[in-house]
Amino acid sequence: MTDKTAREKAQRYAALNRRARHNYLITDTIEAGIMLLGTEVKSLRLGQASIQEAFAGGKDGGLFLLNAYIPEYKQAGAHLQHEPHRARRLLLHKREIDRLLGAVKREGMTLVPLGIYFNKRGIAKVELGLAKGKHKADKRESIKKRDWEREKGRVMRAKN
Repeated sequence: MTDKTAREKAQRYAALNRRARHNYLITDTIEAGIMLLGTEVKSLRLGQASIQEAFAGGKDGGLFLLNAYIPEYKQAGAHLQHEPHRARRLLLHKREIDRLLGAVKREGMTLVPLGIYFNKRGIAKVELGLAKGKHKADKRESIKKRDWEREKGRVMRAKN
């Protein structure tokens, strides 16, 4: 990925969960639509949302984003405001929902939101990761691996 595409992708994200890849081993990612209210969309466009503590789970035969924080939109009136921590329905095909919830039940995995972004058409999407929790040793190993890749890059640049 070039610098320009990385910059464009970073600017598209309304909320990122940077700790997710550190705390979890992501085995699969999937893009899902999300049902939002008007003030939630406006607040997301300002980049004020937080999904650090959020997760996805099944409820009433659907998949919902739980514990995500989208603050109230200050410019709107009091009667138009939304609840900041409400459960938001994720839009997926029934087969995909069944596959994801089956993996969560069978294998003890978790559905973690990796980011909320707006696609080219301006529609809010959630990038979900099917994840398994890392142990402390796994986290240390990934840190060592990342540091070694950085050091290797420095040595190669110094040689050239």
